[in-house]
Amino acid sequence: MSKKILIDASVSNETRIALINNDKLEECEIESNTKTRIKSNVYLAKISRVEASLQAAFVDFGGNRHGFLSFTEIHPDYFKIPIADQKKLKDIISQNDGNISEGNNTNEENLHNGDSNIVEDENSINEKTEETITKDHSYNKNKKIFNFLRKYKIQEVIKSRQVILVQINKEERGLKGAALTTYLSFAGRYCVLMPNSNTNIGISRKIQDPNERKKLKEILSSIGVPKGMSVIIRTAGIGKTKKEISKDLDFLISQWNKIRELTLNSNAPSLIYEEGNIIKRTIRDLYVKEISSIIIDGKNGHNIAKKYMKELIPTQLIKLKLYKGNVIILERFSK
Repeated sequence: MSKKILIDASVSNETRIALINNDKLEECEIESNTKTRIKSNVYLAKISRVEASLQAAFVDFGGNRHGFLSFTEIHPDYFKIPIADQKKLKDIISQNDGNISEGNNTNEENLHNGDSNIVEDENSINEKTEETITKDHSYNKNKKIFNFLRKYKIQEVIKSRQVILVQINKEERGLKGAALTTYLSFAGRYCVLMPNSNTNIGISRKIQDPNERKKLKEILSSIGVPKGMSVIIRTAGIGKTKKEISKDLDFLISQWNKIRELTLNSNAPSLIYEEGNIIKRTIRDLYVKEISSIIIDGKNGHNIAKKYMKELIPTQLIKLKLYKGNVIILERFSK
């Protein structure tokens, strides 16, 4: 059996992705390059206006419109509150039981609602072939924390021109600006890292086998999750070894450290991390050992893939090939 990932990045207006199995097209995805995808991107941004009536803030992150940041999506670290209350809040958060509840939802409208902490979506290889993982923050479910924060209003703890690090929850739609969060999450091949969450570790609900769940939890516990961070094992982590999961987690932590360093040397508003590149997502989410080759038509696309694979899976770089045929790549390899 021969499986290949084909990427046609030879034209400027779109990128086409195909998964080929024995020279037959198994999956295909097309993404337009005319509209830049910003979902999951991270920006150093600035509060432009605090809206007390909405208990939200409008944020200048450099987009076409200012983004919308709900009060519930603002990490307490950004709160301008008395030092005594800061300490008390951190103590309450640290007492969280560490459980991460998980749920399934394929409705994009509900990806960031308040009814589930992790939402998994299998709509397309454009998002993530296995799952799109996000979170509503478990401490918002914690009654002690809720009661503690309830005494504050957004206008009391968040100020205009305040600089914050935000991630795109939802793209701009019509006249609506992008929905933002300060709770960051980064998906790797097997793990999702949440660098400013205290919910510790979790396993995707789609991993239903109790023995597998137990094994993966033991692996994460033995690796050790850095203090103040949370990690979730994706379904792609099934059957993976401690070495494989540890390497993926190390990659995500290294990525986060680079983001932190860039943030400290940047001025708001500015793009800090771009997650949305379809070539990177395809390699991250579609590549498995059974793939015999990743063939890319387009030198720029090939360079993007080469740089990303050097960081993520350097031992597999030999499978990356630049297409030089005269026939369109998808026609050449599919029937």
